Amino acid sequence: MFSDPATSSCKRCSWPSCINDTPNAVASLREPDSSPFSPPLPKCLFNSTMRIPKKPVSFCLSLFSPEFSSTPPLSSWIPLRSGKRRGFRNSGASQLHASYPMDESHRTIVGDKSSNFHLAVGDGGHKPCIWSSPEGGHKIDIGKHIFCNRSLNMKSIVAVGFDMDYTLAQYKPETFESLAYEGTIKKLVHDLGYPRELLDWSFDWKYMVRGLVLDKKRGNILKMDRHKYVKVAYHGFKELSKEEKVGTYGNTLIRDSFDEPDYALIDTLFSLAEAYLFAQLVDFRDNNPGKVQEGVDYSRMYKDVRAAVDLCHRDGTLKQMVAKDPKHYINEHTSIVPMLKMLRDSGRSTFLVTNSLWDYTNIVMNFLCESRTMNGSNKCNFDWLQYFDVVITGSAKPGFFHEDNRANLFAVEPESGMLLNTDNGSPMPQVGSTSPRLSLKGQNKMCRVFQGGSVGHLHKLLSIESSSQVLYVGDHIYGDILRSKKVLGWRTMLVVPELEREVELLWELRDTRKELRLMRNQRDHIEDKIHRLKWSLKFEDVNVNEKQKLSSALDELESRRERVRLTHQLAQRECHQTFHKVWGQLMKTGYQNSRFAHQVERFACLYTSQVSNLSLYSPDKYYRPSEDFMPHEFDIIPM
Repeated sequence: MFSDPATSSCKRCSWPSCINDTPNAVASLREPDSSPFSPPLPKCLFNSTMRIPKKPVSFCLSLFSPEFSSTPPLSSWIPLRSGKRRGFRNSGASQLHASYPMDESHRTIVGDKSSNFHLAVGDGGHKPCIWSSPEGGHKIDIGKHIFCNRSLNMKSIVAVGFDMDYTLAQYKPETFESLAYEGTIKKLVHDLGYPRELLDWSFDWKYMVRGLVLDKKRGNILKMDRHKYVKVAYHGFKELSKEEKVGTYGNTLIRDSFDEPDYALIDTLFSLAEAYLFAQLVDFRDNNPGKVQEGVDYSRMYKDVRAAVDLCHRDGTLKQMVAKDPKHYINEHTSIVPMLKMLRDSGRSTFLVTNSLWDYTNIVMNFLCESRTMNGSNKCNFDWLQYFDVVITGSAKPGFFHEDNRANLFAVEPESGMLLNTDNGSPMPQVGSTSPRLSLKGQNKMCRVFQGGSVGHLHKLLSIESSSQVLYVGDHIYGDILRSKKVLGWRTMLVVPELEREVELLWELRDTRKELRLMRNQRDHIEDKIHRLKWSLKFEDVNVNEKQKLSSALDELESRRERVRLTHQLAQRECHQTFHKVWGQLMKTGYQNSRFAHQVERFACLYTSQVSNLSLYSPDKYYRPSEDFMPHEFDIIPM
C-alpha cells in the first residue's frame, strides 16, 4: 500500500511513500493500492536486489523463487435403544476416549504450549496477535503471508469452512508419521505375509516431500515440472541418470498422463510414510529376490502398502494412540480460537467438515481449543462447538462435494455419540417422542453436529445462496481443494505447512538467485557467439589466416562455455539442496514450477503455511493476485 505523499518519502530516492520505507516491502509489492490507478513505482525499486525473475510468473510464489532445480470407509451401524430415543451407534470401531475425563462445567481458556514441528507449524507458545487486537494489523512475517492466485473479496464470503486433519490439526511428522509407518509395517508382516525383517526397518520422516509421483509398475519415484516432464527420478533410493530418465519417460510417441492407475500421487503429508516404505520395498525386492514371494511385483507391493494403511485406519490403531496423548502427536497452536472468534465476530458462519468420526473429532478439537479447568488440568468437553455453526463428521470427502450424492445425514448426539435420523438436517419425530432434541446445553446449542450427508445438506443448513459465498480451507489438493473448487465453485485456501520455511529460504537466497540468472544469461551469450563463429567457418569465404583466428576463438569460447556451465550447474545444485537434499524446492523443478505448484495455482484461490494466518489479516480483506507476465513482457516492462 502507498502511504500519504505528504507524510512520507523514501530515504533512498526521495520518492513519496516508496515501498522501501513501508513496514513490509514484499507485501507492498503484492498488495497494490485499492484505487484503480496506483502511483508509478519509485526509481530505487529497480536498483534493489528484490527483483522479479526474468521468466513467466503466473504463480505467486515465483516472486521469491530461485530458479533451479484414504480416508477409511464409513463403518456399519446397528440399532441402539436409549430410553425413548432410537438411534445408531458405530459398530465398526470402538469409541475413542481421551486420556482426560469428560467435564462440561468449565470454560475454555487458550493455552500457551510450544511446538517443535520442523515445518515451523504452530506459534511456539507466543501470545496470539490477531488482526483485530490492538497489536494487530502491522508487519506480517514473510513465512506467514497469504498468497493469492485469484482475486477474493472477503466481504462476499458469508461462510468459512475448515478441514480438521492437517488443516486445523497439524500432526508432528516425527511422531505421527512414524506411528503410521510402524503400524503399516506390522500389518504387512502379520497380516500380508511379508518377511519379519521388515520389523527392523526405520523411517526417515524428512526424506519424502509432497508433489512426488510413484510409478507403480517400475518402482520409480518422480518429481515433475508443470508440463509433466520428469526432472528428478529415483528407483527406490537410487537416482536415475539423465539417460535413464529420457529412455524411460522421454522416448515415447504418446505422452504419459502420469495418473492412476499406473501412478500414485503423493499429495498429502499423510502419504509420505507410505511413499518411503514403497521405496524401501523396491530396494528390498531388487537386493533380495528370493525373499519376496513369486509374482509380487512393484505394483503389487504398492497395493499391499495401501491395504496395510487402510487396515491401520479400520482397526483404529492410529487414532487410539493419538487420543491417549494428543500433545505427543499434534502441534499446539494458540491462534486457532482467536481466529475463529474473529471470523464469527465479523458476522460470518463457520463450519467444520472432516472425514474423521465424532469421537476422534471431539478429542482433537478439545486439544486444539485448549479446554482447561481453572487449576490447569485438561478436561474433555464440548466447549469448542461454540466456535462453529455446523460440524459434519464422517463426511467421506471428496464424494461429499458431489451435488448428486445421496448419502444420509445423521444428527450426532455429542454426549453419547448416538446417531439420529434427520430430514435433510431437520429433526425427525421418533417413536415415543413428539419433539426430539439433542441434549446440547447453554452456549453450544446453536452448533449442530452431523455425520455423513452431502454438500447440498450443508448449503441448506447454512442458508448458502451461492457457492461463491463459501471459503473452504483444507490441506488436500484433490480431497479438499480440487473438488470443492472445480465441482462447486467454492473459494478455496490450501494449507501448505512446508511453505513457511521455503519462503524464508527464498528470501535469504535472493542474491544467489540473481547470480544464477546472470550465469544462465552468460551461457546464452557465449553460445550465441559460438554459433556465429561456426556459421562463419562453414559458409563464409575467409582466407587461411582468418580461418585460423576464428578456429582459435571458437576453441577459447567452447572452453569458456564449459567452465561457465560447470560453475552454473554446481551453484544450481547447491541452491537446490538448500531446500531439500534430494528433491529440492517444493514449488520448483528446474526452472519451471513443479507439478505440485501447478496444482496449487490451478485450484487454490489462496494458499498459506498455516490456517491461523487468516487471523493476521482483516476478515474483510480484498486479496489480489500479482500480475501475470509472459516472456515477451519481461524485457519491455520495467520490474
